[in-house]
Amino acid sequence: GKMTKKPFVGQTAIANDLLDLVHTDVCGPLSIPARGGFSYFITFTDDHSRYGYVYLMRYKSEAFGRFKEYRLEVENQTNRKIKALRSDRGGEYLSGEFIDYLKDNGILSQWTPPRTPQLNGVAERRNRTLLDMVRSMMSFTNCPILLGLCT
Repeated sequence: GKMTKKPFVGQTAIANDLLDLVHTDVCGPLSIPARGGFSYFITFTDDHSRYGYVYLMRYKSEAFGRFKEYRLEVENQTNRKIKALRSDRGGEYLSGEFIDYLKDNGILSQWTPPRTPQLNGVAERRNRTLLDMVRSMMSFTNCPILLGLCT
């Protein structure tokens, strides 16, 4: 018979308050860059509210700068501090500079194990939703539908 992967039992607990846990992921390179040469985007999603931010990037290496920009805005707007950042083990999150910044600012790093995107499901789902929206908009503007935007 065929072997199949057992279904993944997801996490159901949601953070107690705003910014207790933020999910992040980088998507790209896009098969066709956006206007301005943007080939990547990074998302930040608050676990409690599911409110999300999207930043376009030309290079993955811009992730650290985009996180600092996001942090400054949301902490200023909410009068709260980010307590934990959940991401995959992408190189953009593992630089010494990024790790030191998180430590220096009291932000816990939560990295998912390799090859387990389901453990970063909130961020992965956000990316999928955004890409589906782009495909839908393109289909209504007589543009070719881009399959496989994100590799």
